[in-house]
Amino acid sequence: MSDLMARAAAPFLEIVRNIKPDQLGSPTPCAEFDVRALIDHLLHWGPSLEGAARKEAVPPGGASGDWAEALEAQVERTLAAWRPASAWEGMTTMGGSFELPAELVGGMVVGEFVVHGWDLARATGQHVEWDADVVDYVHREIARSADQGREMGVYGPEAPVPTDASTLDKALALSGRSPSWPA
Repeated sequence: MSDLMARAAAPFLEIVRNIKPDQLGSPTPCAEFDVRALIDHLLHWGPSLEGAARKEAVPPGGASGDWAEALEAQVERTLAAWRPASAWEGMTTMGGSFELPAELVGGMVVGEFVVHGWDLARATGQHVEWDADVVDYVHREIARSADQGREMGVYGPEAPVPTDASTLDKALALSGRSPSWPA
């Protein structure tokens, strides 16, 4: 599973490296966030998702200094933490006392790289692709948790897509994003 996470993170990191400072105020498909706020969101939750792999309750954080370097370093720490098979086993937490299956949280991390990577790519005019195994996995994970995600306010209402839409578009629609969102 950690290989799948690394394959989801590689395009995400490429997107981050290509965001220009003048794009930080651009809107994203994630309606409540512009590019800067989405990056802050990722930096805020990164330590908790990293800690979840080690079964440690790490409170949300943030970063100061260069946002691109901070986000790249956070992604690398998260990948390292989720590399051992034991990270995907048992129960864990995302900084609080509420426990979730580690496999579910690991799937959420993979989904964050793909869905928020797509958000950032669309907002900054970049083209992004993930391999089919990553996209299939993310679609299954979002389909499995979409109702719960909507109840928690993590996902918006499912967006309509044609029946012949790509698997990525179907996953995005399940998360409440319109795959045709214009930048």
